[in-house]
Amino acid sequence: VQLVESGGGLVQPGGSLRLSCAASGSIFRLGPMGWYRQAPGKQRELAAIITSSGTTTYADSVKGRFTISRDNAKNTVYLQMNSLKPEDTAVYYCNAIKFGVDYWGKGTRVTVSS
Repeated sequence: VQLVESGGGLVQPGGSLRLSCAASGSIFRLGPMGWYRQAPGKQRELAAIITSSGTTTYADSVKGRFTISRDNAKNTVYLQMNSLKPEDTAVYYCNAIKFGVDYWGKGTRVTVSS
């Protein structure tokens, strides 16, 4: 399974970004997909995850601001990020699980700064 993220960039506080992650390769029966983030000097943490049936889970820090969605026909997962804060600055990584194995993208950088 290969995962390619896109959509990162520089945005001002209060702004919005939409991240995309396209999956390819052995994607039959791909399980949950999600977004993790790693800020400078910190450990990687979960931002949001969505199951193949559409059940979502969010970190408390992003609830009400971020929305994860999934298009199974396009094998793509999205993360709509609104009301961005400087503390959202991080490299965002796409994750997918298949038969208990984790797959990761290379990450896309999001910088929230004025």
